[in-house]
Amino acid sequence: MSDMVTRLSERIRTTGPLTVAAFMTEALFDPKDGYYATKDPIGAGADFITAPEVSQMFGELIGLWAAQSWLDMGSPERFQFIELGPGRGTMMSDALRAARTVPGFLDAARITLIEASAALKSVQASTLGTSGAQISWSNRLEAVESGPSIVVGNEFLDCLPVRQANRHGGEWHERLVGLENEDSTKLVFVLGPPLGVDTDLIPANLIDLPDGSLVELRPGDQQILGAIADRFKNDKGRALLIDYGPAISEQGDTLQALRAHKKVAPLDDPGNADITARVDFQSLTQYGRNLGITPYGPVEQGQFLISLGMESRAAALIQAAPDTKATMARQVWRLTDPEQMGTLFKFVCFDSVGLPLPPGFSAR
Repeated sequence: MSDMVTRLSERIRTTGPLTVAAFMTEALFDPKDGYYATKDPIGAGADFITAPEVSQMFGELIGLWAAQSWLDMGSPERFQFIELGPGRGTMMSDALRAARTVPGFLDAARITLIEASAALKSVQASTLGTSGAQISWSNRLEAVESGPSIVVGNEFLDCLPVRQANRHGGEWHERLVGLENEDSTKLVFVLGPPLGVDTDLIPANLIDLPDGSLVELRPGDQQILGAIADRFKNDKGRALLIDYGPAISEQGDTLQALRAHKKVAPLDDPGNADITARVDFQSLTQYGRNLGITPYGPVEQGQFLISLGMESRAAALIQAAPDTKATMARQVWRLTDPEQMGTLFKFVCFDSVGLPLPPGFSAR
């Protein structure tokens, strides 16, 4: 039995069952045994692989998107280029290589990586060590210096802790993580108290579901959008968030754990598997609208990347190195095909007031 399970069991016996969000926070971010605090989980030989690790073209297109956004903002002499949850630093490395083709962009950029994992910070420093850019780190978006900002985040929101609720007896109840019995260390889901005023967090199209239904609440998304909106109140800004999930709010349990590219039970081995939940893009964009930042999307990943010129970029790379043709074709397929990452993953953008239409998006 792991130290994490022992501590969680003792905590539950002492203070009672945990919310799903509290369980995720411990399992992922505990400084001693948490998954992100202790592991480098990304890559073909690790627990999962992200789009920037599939192909350099992904990060290059994000870099050109950021450079065009900087131009759209009036090319400020100094701006904050911020990445949320930068993984191994691969996307930022590829983005900077592409964006340096736009005169003045790198000179103006002040780059900050929002990262909680000491293990990943070390990997990021190694990856970006030859970029020629000055990189700084912060644990919180709110702590980054104010000013014009471009914020990007790939598979960041899905890692934020979620709450869950079950419909029972005509009321919504918090779903909690408890113990199978008083003497056990086996973690199980249990029914908690009524949500009360937090019922307002449930998407409007799901509020009247029948008994037995389950919905997910994403307060972490609201916190991040709140921080972005605060940055954009007095300075121009644009944020691009990429993640997986439905365009319209859906019911159901989307909590999943991955270890070595295989799904495992989320409660079985906390601290040794990545735990995520699908992003609710309808609620996300509505919350941004309520905060006064202009939402665009969501746009499916395949459509977005092709509109930004992925196929042309692949052709140029093949022309420079003809022996890479099969590899490039496979990468484009993996990122854009509907049966791969092309439709499940989506892009959404949030703008401060007065900016032109962002690249890759149609009018609202």
